[in-house]
Amino acid sequence: MSKTMSKKLIRFDWAVKKLLRNKANFVVLEGFLSELLFEDIKIQKILESESNQETDDDKYNRVDILTQNSKNEVVIIEIQNTYEIDYFHRMAYGASKALTENLSLGQPYSEIKKVISINIVYFDLGQGKDYVYKGVTSFQGLHEKDLLQLSSKQKEAFTKQSVSDIFPEYYLIKVNQFNDVAKDTLDEWVYFLKNSEVKDEFKAKGLAEAKEVLDVMRLDKEQQYGYNRYLDYLHVKASEAISLKIEAEEQVRHTRNLEIAKNMLQDNEPTEKIAKYTGLTVLAIEQLRLEKQ
Repeated sequence: MSKTMSKKLIRFDWAVKKLLRNKANFVVLEGFLSELLFEDIKIQKILESESNQETDDDKYNRVDILTQNSKNEVVIIEIQNTYEIDYFHRMAYGASKALTENLSLGQPYSEIKKVISINIVYFDLGQGKDYVYKGVTSFQGLHEKDLLQLSSKQKEAFTKQSVSDIFPEYYLIKVNQFNDVAKDTLDEWVYFLKNSEVKDEFKAKGLAEAKEVLDVMRLDKEQQYGYNRYLDYLHVKASEAISLKIEAEEQVRHTRNLEIAKNMLQDNEPTEKIAKYTGLTVLAIEQLRLEKQ
C-alpha cells in the first residue's frame, strides 16, 4: 500500500501575519502555545504596538504577533527567517518594549504584565544541541548558592509563586535543527513549523484546525498572489544568504593565501612554488614581491 502524502499547508509565519489574527482562528495559536507552555492557553485579544506593525523594510524578514492571554500575560510570537548575529539582543529589546508599553502612566510597578517571548528562528543561533530552549530570570546567592524566593506576603500580593514569574520568560525554537522525528506533541508542532505539513497521526492541540484553516486551496486569488510573492521572496533571501556565505568564505581563503604567499616571499621561495601552494596567479605574486621591496 502506498504511503498517504500529507497536504502542503500555508507557512506558519505568513499565516500569523495574514490569517491567525482573526479571532475565529485563535484556536490554532492557542494550540501551539498550549503545547509549548504545557498549560491550556486561551488568547483574549491581539494587541497592537509599534513592535508588531508592518514596515516596508521589514515586510517579510520578520513576522511577529503580540497577544494577551486569559491570565493577563503578554505573549510575543516572533518569527525570523534570515540570520541576525544580534538576535539575542533583539529578543531582550522586544520583551522589554512589550513590558513598558503595557504599563500605563501612573500605574505601580506591581501592575506590570508577565511577558512571554516566543522566538521561532530558521537559522542556527548560538551554540547548543537542542532545538527548543527556555530562559528565565533567577537570582542565586554568591555565597550560599541559594535561589532568592518571594516572601509569603509577596506571593499573596502578586499572585506569583517565584521571582522568575515576574520577569520576562523566553522560548527559542531553532526549527532547522529539528531532525523531523516527532516524539511528542510539541515535536509535532515543530515538525509543522519546519515542513508546513501535519501528518494524519499527529494529535497536538491546534494542528487539526491548522490543517483546515491553513489549506492553500482556501486562499482567494489575492491571497494566493500575496502568498506566492512571499515564497518567492524567501527563496531570493535564501539564495542571497548562500551567496554571502560563499563570498565570505572565499574572502577568508584569499586572505589566508595572501599571508602564506607573503611568508613564502620572506623565505625567498620561487614564484611558481608560491602559486602552487596558494592558488594565486603569477601576476598577483609578482605584485606582492614588488610591494615587499
